[in-house]
Amino acid sequence: MSIASYLYIGFMALVGTAVLTWIALWIFPRIGLMDKPHKYGLKRKPIPYAGGLIFYIVFLVLASCFLEFSTALMGVIVGALILLSVNFIDDVRGLSPWPRLMAQGAAALCVVLSGVRAESLTNPLGGTIDLTGLEVSFGVGEHLFVISLISLIVTVFWILAMVNTMNWLDGLNGLPSGVTFIASVILFALAVRPDFHYIDQTQTAVLAIIVAGIALGFWFFDFSPAKILMGDTGSMFFGYMLAVLAILSGGKIATAFLVMGLPILDFGWVILRRTISGKSPFKGDLRHFHHRLIKAGFSERKSLFAIYFFCMAFGGTALFLGTGQKLIALVILIGLTGLVGGWLVYNEKA
Repeated sequence: MSIASYLYIGFMALVGTAVLTWIALWIFPRIGLMDKPHKYGLKRKPIPYAGGLIFYIVFLVLASCFLEFSTALMGVIVGALILLSVNFIDDVRGLSPWPRLMAQGAAALCVVLSGVRAESLTNPLGGTIDLTGLEVSFGVGEHLFVISLISLIVTVFWILAMVNTMNWLDGLNGLPSGVTFIASVILFALAVRPDFHYIDQTQTAVLAIIVAGIALGFWFFDFSPAKILMGDTGSMFFGYMLAVLAILSGGKIATAFLVMGLPILDFGWVILRRTISGKSPFKGDLRHFHHRLIKAGFSERKSLFAIYFFCMAFGGTALFLGTGQKLIALVILIGLTGLVGGWLVYNEKA
């Protein structure tokens, strides 16, 4: 496919998302799909909620139109539907963390069983790390599945980490949609980079540009002050698709990690902090990186663009760096995040 063809698909995703979101602004209030600001101590009026329903519709339609049917694509679609269904119930009625976590695991298993899994990782010191050991086989009807336990564990962990990272990032209007747009554009650029891959990247490129178009189309409504919220149906869909795209693109997990490095590090730090303090890692608070930026005196928009800059700067370098250089970039990212985080904590206590 030509670049123009890919951009046409991305434009279709953008327009489709924008049109459906505009329609949702009229329909959702009439069917009760509104957020509950009082639940979080907010004094504003309720606004339309669960915009992630739109993401799945656009994704399903365009993927069906522009990609050939495959077991891998079906696994991704079914996994996304599982996430959508459970998270929609959570958005409307509220669920405990465990059903949501089980749905995430089921979605990840759908992906693995469809053949989309990390089978190797590039070793920054040279060569690759094989993940295909400890194979098990089982039959379902006439189908025989042979799966590496190591590959399964790594893939499921990666998907769950990305899903929850993006969900926890949904604390500022425009943050998940903006970061997803940046990440998916970078993964798209890698997928269409000439003479760079030994496997066909058409499916990855199409899915990446669809996700980019969806994210940008919704960003115009999601950016502060938001006219509609994506809810868990949207944030987890974005995290799920970025995780899947990193695997589909030939194991570009290191690239995705660089783009999402700041949110992922914040995700890990929050879990560690809550666990050490004896709190449940699933119990939310207002001490994420973006919350600390606001407490330090940044406006919501400045906080957004600061995080956008981090993601673009380190994600952009992934387009030109080798594996060893990406490791150095990751170390620099960790160091910078630690310095900025330390300054924010000090500023908060001062």
